[in-house]
Amino acid sequence: MQEVVINILLSAVIIMAASLLIVIGCRKDGMTKKQRIMMIRILISAGILLALQFIPAELFDTIDRYLFPSAGRWIRFACYLMDYLLIGCDILRKAAKGIKNRQVFDESFLMAVATIGAMALAIYENGEYLEAIAVMLFYQIGEWFQVYAVGKSRRNISNLMDIRPDYANIERNGKLVQVDPEEVKIGSQILVQPGEKVPIDGMIVWGSSSLNTSALTGESLPREVEAGDEVISGCISMTGVLKIQTTKEFGESTVSRILDLVENASSRKSKSEDFISKFAKIYTPAVCYCAMALAFFPPIARMLFMGLPANPGVWIYRALTFLVISCPCALVISIPLSFFAGIGGASKEGVLVKGSNYLEILSQTKYVVFDKTGTMTMGVFEVNGIHHSAIEKEKLIEYAALAESASSHPISKSLQQAYGKEIDRTRISDIKEISGNGVVAKVDGMEVAAGNDKLMKRLNIPYQDCHQAGTIIHMAIDGKYAGHIVISDKIKPHAKAAVAKLKKAGIETIIMLTGDGAKVANQVAASLGIDEVYSQLLPADKVEKVEELLQKKPGRAKLAFVGDGINDAPVLSRADIGIAMGAMGSDAAIEAADIVLMDDDPLKIAKAIKISRKCLGIVYQNIVLALAVKFACLALGAVGIANMYLAIFADVGVMILAVLNGIRCLFVKKL
Repeated sequence: MQEVVINILLSAVIIMAASLLIVIGCRKDGMTKKQRIMMIRILISAGILLALQFIPAELFDTIDRYLFPSAGRWIRFACYLMDYLLIGCDILRKAAKGIKNRQVFDESFLMAVATIGAMALAIYENGEYLEAIAVMLFYQIGEWFQVYAVGKSRRNISNLMDIRPDYANIERNGKLVQVDPEEVKIGSQILVQPGEKVPIDGMIVWGSSSLNTSALTGESLPREVEAGDEVISGCISMTGVLKIQTTKEFGESTVSRILDLVENASSRKSKSEDFISKFAKIYTPAVCYCAMALAFFPPIARMLFMGLPANPGVWIYRALTFLVISCPCALVISIPLSFFAGIGGASKEGVLVKGSNYLEILSQTKYVVFDKTGTMTMGVFEVNGIHHSAIEKEKLIEYAALAESASSHPISKSLQQAYGKEIDRTRISDIKEISGNGVVAKVDGMEVAAGNDKLMKRLNIPYQDCHQAGTIIHMAIDGKYAGHIVISDKIKPHAKAAVAKLKKAGIETIIMLTGDGAKVANQVAASLGIDEVYSQLLPADKVEKVEELLQKKPGRAKLAFVGDGINDAPVLSRADIGIAMGAMGSDAAIEAADIVLMDDDPLKIAKAIKISRKCLGIVYQNIVLALAVKFACLALGAVGIANMYLAIFADVGVMILAVLNGIRCLFVKKL
């Protein structure tokens, strides 16, 4: 009666698993041909196994009467053997290959030995073949779910791989020629038509378009670009034709750097993965030897020392059950899968993690240190005020823009942008730039001085201090003070929300480091809600400050530094975890960082931390679940309480649960 109940329950589980496979298989989400073939094999094998369970035993007895004695028994065995080979042939091949290559102790070997042994016992006792085939069937179902989960995660990462351009368009003799992007040199002009990828980083010299940046940043909204804008490789031009002058070679372009990072991500393993790999190398041979001891020593001891029957079949069955239970599939498969799914989930959100070790460190982060310019601010200067103007404000801006027109400094560009008209260079003469002070020039025959307070002191012109934070451009016309212009950096739209989300995520201290003056730094820090700020720092000072912070923090807490400029590269390398702005960040910063934000949005940092913590939580859940069930069932199997059905749960059941739990790393709720 008990066996009938177990068979019914096992049949129900097989039907449920097959139904789940069919539901997933019907979804058009890029399942590979190999996965579909494996799914069909599983479904056919499950169907045959269920059909054989419902064939009455009397039918095989009837065959004995019509053919020869035991004919029904061997026909029954042949039916089950056909099903066993259908579902387990690849596992048997892997086991044989491992033995041939002297890499014996792996899960394929354990599955092969256990199931072949169970089949042999069933032949010997004319018993049930269900156990052997069910073990192999459920193992293959677990493997299928694992491959499916990895494939789904890989597709998230492969969205980045889709950014690889196949060609670049170059105009030759009035015709467009497609060439290998690696052949295009710096300064060349390439043409990008609607629907094509931007192959190389550069600046638009002609045309306008909407760029699809979703593969790079995860951002669904297109970005509008026009002549004068910088564009990065990997984006897709959606609406217009663009002529781009390349500023980098293909090998140094954003797309190449990202692909290199993705390809190398899996080589950097976390401590948890390293532990599981080392554990499996010791654990698997150990349990094989324990199973051999369980099969041979008790029967010998019973016969020689206890005067009892040896009962070798009982102990061989226990040893085989012990082998199935001991298979470390749940750990070996689910832990790397969880990390891989975490990296895939992060990639989907526009956060590129270079390895699972960085995901593990990020989950322990308690201190976040930000650079200011380009990280919390746009790095784009604009005119924010005109004070004490002795002439019309528009005229003051005009004179400042004309006087500064020969400079390529961001301050000069912001003045010219505020002026908004084309510079008439015939109106300007006698330009003198005074390093660290400003500029003096003749504009419309008048002497115009534009610079800082040092310039005013140098020219002995009394000036007015400004109460507002920012870069102050004092103006003097023909030796008389004409007012000052306030220029300041724009804070990023999500910067304040990013700080709030980090605090909500449990970050203890948020710090900002900057080379700007104290007044500007304190104003930005106060507006964003940052806890500590250190100003007027050179690149070496930033490294020194981070070293100091690393010394102060508690032992297990980690410190993350977020930056974008070339001067941030040393600090990114020194911090426990370096996070770089990837869209417009410098090559050195992206190379030195451990995590790259593809759309330069600081709000993504809190999301990355949330992903990492969820991933590590799932990893620890899987480790505890697998080890607890495994050791409990091993003990039960050794004393003969556990049968092959419990072994199926202890191995394949736990593996399926762990894999399904690991898949959760792919999905992160919106912040």
